[in-house]
Amino acid sequence: MQITSLVTGGAGFIGSHVVNHLIEMEHRVIVLDDLSGGFVENIHPNAEFCKGSITDVFLVNGLFEAYQFDYVYHLAAYAAEGLSHFIRRFNYQNNLIGSVNLINAAVNFKVKRFVFTSSIAVYGTNELPLTETQYPHPEDPYGIAKYAVEMDLRNAHEMFGLNYTIFRPHNVYGSNQNINDKYRNVVGIFMKQIANNAPLTVFGDGEQSRAFSFINDVAPYIAESVHLKTAENEVFNIGGGIPSTVNQLTSAVMKAMDAKVEITHLEERNEVVHAYSSHEKFNKVFKPEKETSLEEGLLQMATWVKAWLQAPKRVTKSKFKNQGTQIPDIEIEKNLPNSWKNNR
Repeated sequence: MQITSLVTGGAGFIGSHVVNHLIEMEHRVIVLDDLSGGFVENIHPNAEFCKGSITDVFLVNGLFEAYQFDYVYHLAAYAAEGLSHFIRRFNYQNNLIGSVNLINAAVNFKVKRFVFTSSIAVYGTNELPLTETQYPHPEDPYGIAKYAVEMDLRNAHEMFGLNYTIFRPHNVYGSNQNINDKYRNVVGIFMKQIANNAPLTVFGDGEQSRAFSFINDVAPYIAESVHLKTAENEVFNIGGGIPSTVNQLTSAVMKAMDAKVEITHLEERNEVVHAYSSHEKFNKVFKPEKETSLEEGLLQMATWVKAWLQAPKRVTKSKFKNQGTQIPDIEIEKNLPNSWKNNR
């Protein structure tokens, strides 16, 4: 009997790659996406697409009843950590309440496994490298929402027997990333700025460090996790293991794009300064292939970005207008970085 899986956010960046791998694994895949950050062109032609939001509880319940999903892969989110301070209601409605709608339906319709992409934002400032045994201390509403969903999944497992697998990815980049988003995906922002011959905008001194993760080192393992008993009811850090500063990233991105532009330093913003995680637990369970180097991954993404920018009609001809362009309304103006005020 064919396996039926729901992928929320399947028109988006990581979600579309997970869909591709599930199709290769011969799952029947239904994609639920509101196209607020993704593009219908990203969706594998063999997947079934439903345009809608996880915040629509009636739609969610109707899909679960109609398809009787075996597995749920929940990747839909608005993942702008820094901006989340200023869009608190939007953040919690989309990233927390929408997730609860899915968890309720998963319990009621007896889903076998709920796979959730959380974030290392749940750790906040913590001892490095970040490990799954550390007590999370999220420092922004985005991380708070992600950790709340993690806790709700644990409770749903204890109370109702819903099995889960939680991934905490970080700074993922690659093809299908929305490079038009002004507030998230630093690699995509830099590549778009270079394509426009504009200066790269760096917050603070640029010595913040992150471990950047190539999509091919993340998506395949999320897809296959439901078939690993050892991944059941576990939490995994996933992604790149070698940290780089933002300053190092600017040089690497310019090299990949084969262009050089100026760098503009903006005022420092409220963010965790250093964040990179241990993947010892993930490596033991998933036994991944060799990690893609930052240089190689950026070169692959740069090739995709250049082709994407040269083919705008691929998107504008779509019957879905304004896809991938939703920018939330700012709810709190106080302490909003001036560069964001001027960029609205």
